[in-house]
Amino acid sequence: MSCWETIADYSLRSIGIGARLLPKEDFTLCQQFTLIGSGMLWNIYFGVLALISGFFFATALAVGKAAKNPLFRKPAEWFIFLFRGSPLFIQFFFAYFLFLSLKQVAPIFAPFTAAWLGALVVLFFNTAAYSGEIFYGALLSIPKGDTEAADAYGLSGWHRFRRVVFPTMMRLAWPAYTNEAIFLFHATTLVYFTGFPAWKQKGDALYYASYFADKTFNPFIPYPILAGYFIILTLIIVSIFGMINRRLNRHLPTERRSKIRFRPNIIR
Repeated sequence: MSCWETIADYSLRSIGIGARLLPKEDFTLCQQFTLIGSGMLWNIYFGVLALISGFFFATALAVGKAAKNPLFRKPAEWFIFLFRGSPLFIQFFFAYFLFLSLKQVAPIFAPFTAAWLGALVVLFFNTAAYSGEIFYGALLSIPKGDTEAADAYGLSGWHRFRRVVFPTMMRLAWPAYTNEAIFLFHATTLVYFTGFPAWKQKGDALYYASYFADKTFNPFIPYPILAGYFIILTLIIVSIFGMINRRLNRHLPTERRSKIRFRPNIIR
């Protein structure tokens, strides 16, 4: 089988398109690159949806935590504390058993016991909590002169938040939020180790990397391939977020513009 035939058969296997059976012997580099790359589709799916949906929830959490009313402040504080104070890996297991219990009560929760939805919900809550704390810190760091200028122009309520508070908060939080986005995509590899089953047994990138490592007894080929894919993904994220960062800071002099620096978390 040529490499092009391998790509045609296995490039979309992780989403149920192409060959149903995995290769059993005589593994080639093309097969490993193709299947691990196919699994990356799931990692991108988890990361993109959790990041986009978590962004809006994180903004609400930041505003809620900064609110004077305890009815808004306390739930936001406890939510952020709960998901930042416990390991993501443990959150996956607790969520899986919770969804299993709810499934027995109401069948509507059945889809949540699968990785495509259940694991996505956990990643959504987790990144929303971390991002919410980042946005909250940026919200407290907004220069007082900006809000005073908004008051002088007669802006209040939603207009004040949309035109002054929110853009300044994003500008201050964006470098740290970029690191959170990178770590979120890296954290999608934990889905493989959790109890959430893959959709129709079509796994993510780590699933295929582990398959080849087990079959060949040589982890020094599939795992570096997996790392290479994530390095490329990280470069793409840094580039996209860097363009957004320049857009957010376009009105500032060059020497005052904040720069994105990748500072990975050792543990979470």
